[in-house]
Amino acid sequence: MRILFAGTPETAATVLRGLVASGHEVVGVLTREDAPVGRKKVLTESAVAQTANELGIQVIKANKITSEIISVIDSLKADLGVIVAYGVILKKGALEIIPNGWFNLHYSLLPKYRGAAPVQRALENGDIETGITIFKLDEGMDTGDVLATLPVIVQTNETAGDLLTRLNQLGVSLLNQELPNIYNGTFQLEQQTGVPTIAPKPTRDEARIRFSNNAEQILNQVRAFNPEPMAWCSYKGEPFRVLLAREHVGIHSTGIGELSLVDGKVVVGCGQASAIELVEVQPSSKKPMAAVDWYRGADHKERLN
Repeated sequence: MRILFAGTPETAATVLRGLVASGHEVVGVLTREDAPVGRKKVLTESAVAQTANELGIQVIKANKITSEIISVIDSLKADLGVIVAYGVILKKGALEIIPNGWFNLHYSLLPKYRGAAPVQRALENGDIETGITIFKLDEGMDTGDVLATLPVIVQTNETAGDLLTRLNQLGVSLLNQELPNIYNGTFQLEQQTGVPTIAPKPTRDEARIRFSNNAEQILNQVRAFNPEPMAWCSYKGEPFRVLLAREHVGIHSTGIGELSLVDGKVVVGCGQASAIELVEVQPSSKKPMAAVDWYRGADHKERLN
């Protein structure tokens, strides 16, 4: 079958490369329009657009599916749509223009964590299991009937970036397993069952660490928001990112937000008489660094807050 692929970030670009490498015929790519990137706001193509150009695949850029875009899609004569993190909800006209419909690769076990940030929300909530769902797209937000699922155990200290990379690799394998069933018409769909939850993109305020929370909550937050938007707090009135942290087990005498060096480790006091060890941090206007290196030059009387 001729596949039209829709996606935008590097996550989706990895899947696109995997499909092409596995021999699937991708006749076009639908992605979001160029967007400003970095401090200088340089207008930049999406990761999917860049990958499609490298692979010699036609690119359609759209933040909204208009009648003109539908006409371009129709001209590609695609049989099937595969969508991964495109960032645009497809309406009836776009859904019906592809004869065999669209199949979405989503990084949770639906209906749990419908929305833009399923991996981040799973880690934020301390889930020990997540997974992958392939479902047939409808007009709702991640509400379509399910083709296949794959449960995945969350590893200790795994960040959102780590977990998404792993789910991506598994997702390509699951698509390769299921696409032949779609091609030959032997697939079966099932309705989603269970209580739906929503996974909106996290805000910067949600990523702010409140050291009055206990260590477990803070560590979940640090893992969930790495690499985006990154957990942070304030040090001497300036933003201070916490990139990596671990549970501190043992005796400590630090109050909430107070810093100390325990057995060569930088420890911060948290709520409920708990503490975390800072592993990697990024002070304001500095590059990421080992917490112990930062601590050598820090004012130990100052709290993180």
